[in-house]
Amino acid sequence: MLVWVFLSFEIKLKNTEIQLDKIFFSVLSGLLLSASFPKIGFNWFAWIALVPLLISINEVSLRNSFCLGLLAGFTHYITLLYWLVYTMQVYGHIPLYLSVMILVLLCAYLSLYFGLFSAVLTWLSFKPIICFLIIPVLWTSLEYVRSFLFSGFPWGLIGYTQFNLLHLIQISDILGIYGISFIIALANATLYFGLLYLSGKDRPGKRISGGICLGTIVMFVLIFSLVWFYGSRRIQSIDKLASAASTQRINIVQGNIDQAKKWDIAFQSETIRKYIDLSQLSQADKPDLIVWPETAAPFYFLYDLELSQMVQEAVKDIGANFLIGSPSFTHRDKGKTVEFYNSAYLIDSKGQVKSKYDKVHLVPFGEYVPFHQWLPFLGKLVAEVGDFRSGKKGNVIQWGGDDLGIQICFEIIFPNLSRLMVENQAALLINMTNDAWFGKTSAPFQHFSIAIFRAVENRRALIRSANTGISGFIDPVGRIVASTPLFEEATMTQTVPLMKTTTFYTRFGDLFAMVCLTITMTALLIRFILFRKHSH
Repeated sequence: MLVWVFLSFEIKLKNTEIQLDKIFFSVLSGLLLSASFPKIGFNWFAWIALVPLLISINEVSLRNSFCLGLLAGFTHYITLLYWLVYTMQVYGHIPLYLSVMILVLLCAYLSLYFGLFSAVLTWLSFKPIICFLIIPVLWTSLEYVRSFLFSGFPWGLIGYTQFNLLHLIQISDILGIYGISFIIALANATLYFGLLYLSGKDRPGKRISGGICLGTIVMFVLIFSLVWFYGSRRIQSIDKLASAASTQRINIVQGNIDQAKKWDIAFQSETIRKYIDLSQLSQADKPDLIVWPETAAPFYFLYDLELSQMVQEAVKDIGANFLIGSPSFTHRDKGKTVEFYNSAYLIDSKGQVKSKYDKVHLVPFGEYVPFHQWLPFLGKLVAEVGDFRSGKKGNVIQWGGDDLGIQICFEIIFPNLSRLMVENQAALLINMTNDAWFGKTSAPFQHFSIAIFRAVENRRALIRSANTGISGFIDPVGRIVASTPLFEEATMTQTVPLMKTTTFYTRFGDLFAMVCLTITMTALLIRFILFRKHSH
């Protein structure tokens, strides 16, 4: 099927043998890249995954390079995001053929970034050293653009594959996740140049000399060694800061509520009772805060009085502060307009609501329908409420003398949202989510691994409470202190540090990625000027 899609681009290479060879390497790149992410999780594949693509676009036209990149990207995203079909079909009640069509359209869009990577690289690589330098810069630039263009979808950034390589990912507190992606792309470029040198092939028209090959290796080894050394020292220093910081006892509750029953009115009391019973199990641990997942209370808290009182009475009986997820709404224009929010409520030990956070970055088709005037046949996965509205970016919840940075569901995949909360003095990050949508696919594992980088970037402990899992505790250096299995009832308590330190990344954000994008745009401008000059 993938070969057929590729051939539809009408690529005209010199002969069939070369054509099939390049198609094979392009597809291989996409498969290797997907296999480097959880669940498969062969993270070392990421260090070589781009090499087949780079080989396939060597000495081809600009058009063919773009198409080979598209094929690699489509192969990658269709195998990485396959779980979207399950989510749309099972919970969105969208027919299988339409779910597949939506997935194909999304993957086709995301594949454009691979196509652009290949085409721009081909156009800029008029000298070998420029080719080597532009590979990691261009890759990082396009990942960054993908994080905000059309509301952004920074899922599956190549740096996320290294979530469990602690010494490497510490540099994220300076460079962010994009710094890890840069290093991986640089490794791929180094290996690619080594293979070119050994094969004796030109790139384009320029022989890769032994000096250039040796220089690329030295550059990568030097950068990697410095990053690894920084990581080793940083782990030690952050551990010392964390051990000296004030602490709180936090409990997380994983109710494992069937998504098919979650919004059924007949099961609302049963759902709340399960969360209350699990919360009561934590009383022996004497937690300061008990965290329920996103929309764990599947009703309008404070509006549905009977269920609200049920929760508030339980909070008073347990005698701890609670953070619970629930939808909410407000009236505007003297009651003429109703605005819905996906919210988190902080309730004190006396059952009184102290603060509320409203989700900022909403899920398309999950919480609102984009372009609904053109896509009237598509509805939301959560049909029980109207379209949600966005809360205020960077808002934190005050809890005693500290502030909490709350992120609901896939808000955690956007680095800047966590950064703004820590910049606004959040001492602890909390991710409340409901990954029941994903079933037992690889999505919950991918989602959990992404959260680790928000802890490292900002040097904050991160708590994750998920309806069906994976719930867990992540320390400020990115260690998974404790985690729960999927689709099991669970409750666990940990003592977590409340950090106050401010990292370079928290202060300046994605500066490194912006620099890469600036370099890419400058290189394109210079290349365009030179092209115009020579064409005349």
